[in-house]
Amino acid sequence: QVQLVESGGGLVQAGDSLRLSCAASGRTFSSYIMGWFRQAPGKEREFVVAISWTGGTRYANSVKDRFTISRDNAKNTVYLQMNNLKPEDTAVYYCAADTSGRTLLVVREYVYDYWGQGTQDTVSS
Repeated sequence: QVQLVESGGGLVQAGDSLRLSCAASGRTFSSYIMGWFRQAPGKEREFVVAISWTGGTRYANSVKDRFTISRDNAKNTVYLQMNNLKPEDTAVYYCAADTSGRTLLVVREYVYDYWGQGTQDTVSS
């Protein structure tokens, strides 16, 4: 069983930066596709970014010029560096893992079989 724990959320002003971390249990972290999703108030949860174990990435168009995902397999941790934050980035951010072994980075939630509890990011204008 895989457990994911997010951290790094907080309250910031527009233009600031945040770095989220997601620590995963288990010894097979290097084979997981890791993704970040977010859910803003009144909206459905949406895909943000994912990274494969080979280093490939896929970003939502709304964040691809501002956010960067990375992973440290030795530490079983994935990171999301968020720069130039905007009020519309306000959301609960969820870390998710796809442990199926697939290589395609899929944006649909059902593909990811493990989820963290989420961390709140609030961006004021």
